[in-house]
Amino acid sequence: MSVVGARIGGMTLCDYFSAADDQAAVAVDGSPGGPGPAGFDAVSLKGIDPVVAIARLEAIATDCSYEEAGRRPRAGQLLSEAHGQGPLVFSLSDTLVTALVTATRGDFRRFAESWSMTAELRQNQVDAETARGALEALAGLARRAQPAGLRLYCWWSL
Repeated sequence: MSVVGARIGGMTLCDYFSAADDQAAVAVDGSPGGPGPAGFDAVSLKGIDPVVAIARLEAIATDCSYEEAGRRPRAGQLLSEAHGQGPLVFSLSDTLVTALVTATRGDFRRFAESWSMTAELRQNQVDAETARGALEALAGLARRAQPAGLRLYCWWSL
């Protein structure tokens, strides 16, 4: 499975992007094609959902429980209004962004091994190498966003 790309066989589109604030992020909700075509810095991680899979990643990257990661401010918080089948915009926690920015290549290998073993990634047939590619893409986005004072979001669509 390619991490970056378009929807395949019913897999959800999950475009992670940076924006100045929640209001700017939610404005992407109405943009055809999502944040990339709307001019936002974005990476497509199809099938990597912003609530469960990202909370599992945050738990691994910050050495906490899944429950603790899911309770952190902004973690998987739905910002847009649910209308029909999407698209929806979710926020990512600042704790995850910091963990991604400070992670080393060795960290990515370790995180990817553990993350690829979670039920969510195994269900989408994401192996450790693919998970590491997703981590590196997400970390690149975080590293470009953080110095500019931007936050990370996910545009989710069926």
